[in-house]
Amino acid sequence: MDEVTFKSDTVLSDVHLYTPNQRHLMVRLNSMGQPVFLSRFKLLWNQDSQTDSGTVGGDHRDVPIEETPARAGSTGSPPGSGHSAAGFPLQAGVDATGQEGTGAQLDEDGDLDVVRRPRAASDPDPAWPPRDKVWRGALFLADYILFQRDLFQGRTVLELGAGTGFTSIIAATVAQTVYCTDVGADLLATCQRNIALNSHLTASGGSGVKVRELDWLKDDLCTDPEVPFSWSEEDVSDLYGHTTILLAAEVFYDDDLTDALFKTLFRLAHKLKNACTAILSVEKRLNFTLSHLDVTCEAYDHFRACLRQLEQLRDGQLRFAVEPVEASFPQRLEYERIRQLELWKIFVEPGT
Repeated sequence: MDEVTFKSDTVLSDVHLYTPNQRHLMVRLNSMGQPVFLSRFKLLWNQDSQTDSGTVGGDHRDVPIEETPARAGSTGSPPGSGHSAAGFPLQAGVDATGQEGTGAQLDEDGDLDVVRRPRAASDPDPAWPPRDKVWRGALFLADYILFQRDLFQGRTVLELGAGTGFTSIIAATVAQTVYCTDVGADLLATCQRNIALNSHLTASGGSGVKVRELDWLKDDLCTDPEVPFSWSEEDVSDLYGHTTILLAAEVFYDDDLTDALFKTLFRLAHKLKNACTAILSVEKRLNFTLSHLDVTCEAYDHFRACLRQLEQLRDGQLRFAVEPVEASFPQRLEYERIRQLELWKIFVEPGT
């Protein structure tokens, strides 16, 4: 696998073609064809306000929220993904520059946006809220972290394809150390800014979130001190010596990226000194493909095939056990929890 590209016969859903302010923001980061979005966020909740069950917050209706627009990108994180805990969305942050005098308005997926007449007072309330502009899988995984705080308490966590860093920040509310990884200096710099904005959430006594580059197409971590977001020897030792949880959200929309991620999971599992658990969040997306001339779920089907293949591997060193996570845990973040959202756990243990 020398190069990762999007398949030419796949029509990606609108969330992958997000083009705010009529600017085409699909760029290639490290030749991986990752979409770039706008999002910088700050989560404001009272870390001291916790229920007896250990979840953040209790009644969050008075939680203040804010968001500042900035440039960001992701293999697997939502544009405008800032949300407060327990049901409060941050408004999608986009750069307002250049909106005036630019001609026809486009919607999120680049289509002509027809200006509607103002809603009259006599009009009935809309039956549904505006459609999400986020990748729900990251919020779904964050909800699970908030629910299973004991699982993450004091742990070392590695997130793959962190994007804007949202899920890493949520994990850092309880974890000892979180390695927030992706590729692309601009993207990682945005992660760093978001983490700084949300440093008030970091678990007391922990070392917080460390932003590092991790390229799924390379066997080794970059340790060149001249490269931004490279790994120090201390980082590498800590990563391999203490990591017990790996996370990935919304990175399974392209078969080549999915293959690269599973190869990375396999490679990391053999280098980690402890048994570990990978928690993967995926949305079963329906896309029209030219090859079938029909709506299919090819990316999801490939993801499931990779899960089965991993579980069947027998190399004598490690054993991989796969199981779905029941989506019955409480929803504390505001997004549409549709039935196409799934969580999967991969348990990695020494082989017998």
